[in-house]
Amino acid sequence: MPLRVRNFFVKLTHVFEDFFGPTRWAADPDDTAPQPRTFAPQRPPAPQRPPAPQQPPAPQQPPAPQRHPALPTSTAPTPAPLHVEPPDPAPTSLPSPCLAPDPPDSYLTVLSPTPSSQRQHFHAPEMFRNARGFIMNNPQFNELPSGSGELHSPLDTQCRARFTTPVRYPPPKCHLGTRNDYIGLITNWALGKSDRKEPILWMHGPFGVGKSAVAQSCAEALERMNKLAATLFFSRSNSDRDDPQRVFTSIAYQIATICPSFGEIVSRRMTEHPALATKSLSVQFEVLLVQPLGQVDIVRSGLKGRVVIIDGLDECRGTQGQCEIIKIIAASAHKRTTPFRWFITSRPEDTIIRTMKSPAVYPARSRIKLPVSRKIDHEILVYLADELKMIREDHGLPESWPLEEALALLVERGAGLWIYLSTMVRFIKDENSFGPEDQLLIVLEFARKVSGKVGPDNPLVEMDFFYTLIMQRVPPKVRTTVRKILLAYTTFNLSPSSIATALCLSVEQLRRACASIQSVMELQGSDFKSMSMNFYHTSFLDFMKDPQRSGELCIHGDFLIEYRRELLERLHTICSCSEDSKHIVLPPGTILPDGVSGTQHYNHIFIWFWALCREHEHPFDSQTTRSLAGLPFRKILSGGPILHGSPRDNLPAELRDKIFRKGKCPIPGCTNTEDVRILGHGENEIVAEPFVPLRDGFRLRNNQYSRDAKCACGAQIRMIMIRGRNQNRGY
Repeated sequence: MPLRVRNFFVKLTHVFEDFFGPTRWAADPDDTAPQPRTFAPQRPPAPQRPPAPQQPPAPQQPPAPQRHPALPTSTAPTPAPLHVEPPDPAPTSLPSPCLAPDPPDSYLTVLSPTPSSQRQHFHAPEMFRNARGFIMNNPQFNELPSGSGELHSPLDTQCRARFTTPVRYPPPKCHLGTRNDYIGLITNWALGKSDRKEPILWMHGPFGVGKSAVAQSCAEALERMNKLAATLFFSRSNSDRDDPQRVFTSIAYQIATICPSFGEIVSRRMTEHPALATKSLSVQFEVLLVQPLGQVDIVRSGLKGRVVIIDGLDECRGTQGQCEIIKIIAASAHKRTTPFRWFITSRPEDTIIRTMKSPAVYPARSRIKLPVSRKIDHEILVYLADELKMIREDHGLPESWPLEEALALLVERGAGLWIYLSTMVRFIKDENSFGPEDQLLIVLEFARKVSGKVGPDNPLVEMDFFYTLIMQRVPPKVRTTVRKILLAYTTFNLSPSSIATALCLSVEQLRRACASIQSVMELQGSDFKSMSMNFYHTSFLDFMKDPQRSGELCIHGDFLIEYRRELLERLHTICSCSEDSKHIVLPPGTILPDGVSGTQHYNHIFIWFWALCREHEHPFDSQTTRSLAGLPFRKILSGGPILHGSPRDNLPAELRDKIFRKGKCPIPGCTNTEDVRILGHGENEIVAEPFVPLRDGFRLRNNQYSRDAKCACGAQIRMIMIRGRNQNRGY
């Protein structure tokens, strides 16, 4: 590498560290915006001693090859060095409208190893951290051998999001022979060989479908073609890889590594404007990308048509930042202020979807949907078989391992979700175990009992981590509603319209709540009455039901018990407001969605409450049982919901018969000789009507004689003559 180029990268590194590194910016006492660090005043240089007699210079050794300063130290395999083009002649272009003209290139001499007669002052905040007022007189810098040390990237924290960074080693990427259709589609778009002419390509799909793997494979393919400009792989679980303020600074730095003339301009701008790190994203984009690119010969530099890959935009911190990044890129694509194509991947989060559909973005982007599909089971089988074959060979296992039945079971349980299988493979590979054979047995036992409890040996611990992140990102006010929706779906399989009726949610409110977890499920169907919920993988609902896995996010345990009490209190309130089962009166302040009556709302509440009563793992405490025993069942809605099952096993023995029992029908004149179901006791008791289509099913009716002389239990009624006429005696 020419000396001038090397010196430029050393200077650029120090400039970035000085203005964007963690030592430059510190939070103020109120933990608000970062403030510039104040350095102590410099002392005047001390008097110099007379120079010592000069010794004859030692034979000069040729400099050892230096590794690229942008690549951090790692034990991982070192990727191929990036190609650095020679600097282009300074182009003639208009000066920046926002910033002062750039100074001449004299700053490069500051780091020159050549002695100078002029006294040079150089501040080194990183070499002598915490030193104050430190001055170096006539410094000389020697190049270090490749193995003795490295300068870290000026944006080391954000450059950990690059596709070659060792932090992501080994990175997720598509297995050989899989996802070729998507990789081909994207690379053809990048090369301009596709019908898709839009400069932005957005690929979206739910959690675990393999978006990052596709993006990684495309990045590697485009790098080999010299068509890659920069990459960002966001990770919400890593605070170093989710900061929106570092997006465009990182992209600028990566572009500088392949275009030194661009980097020189950026370096000068950061030197002149140290507050850039605190500026808005639009200002950073303009100053660090648009304006420097306007002074570079795009064709000669090789930047024209290169691709910037932004993977996992939904994991960038803050929905506002996500949307702003999209809008800034779209505006640049519309005005053609940057020569790049932009490939963006994300989960189908509601805010991102709305932004991508907005008039300002829609004309500039094309989209690809990466769904969960069983059509790729053959690709998953290829991946699984190859991975287990390598494990078998590494551990010297017999050729019969694993059995074909084991592969078939895992592919079936995977249900088209890549992360399920890759997580299982990593579990089997775990060195901190009794070996892959034992690990596979655990996996197979888990796969056969998908809904079972998960103990310490949880093969899906990695997926659980991502599920936790997905739920924690839901706003707290919405999260409680989402948990209630999931509880209703898992305990009684209520339809979306029934769930909305029970929770007093409008169609739009239900859509918004479900949109917050679109990474794991979707609402199918446009008609509200026929709408259904589709969860991409059963592991999410298993996770939400298991307190050992989901902790405070769990929809069972304390959450189920507390919500059951809440529903019971609401039933008591409604019954106290209502005169009888024919005239339901809701409490003041109840807001029902359009098209939903109070009767329907009350009906669905009782269905749901009864379903929660039958959850055998959540028995009633004495206080709640007494409250249930005092419920006026006689006011339960006439023609009420279809019910089945008995809560007796969940009730304390001393109160069971006051809530649910079987016995002779107490309605006068009933001819039924068999036991019937009776809810409540005393004046509040009511006889349940058998519902033949459901095994052990029944429904509640008003315990009045019907016109055809039928009892509420379904038997005939003996009519009693009173004062010369038939009299229907109510019960």
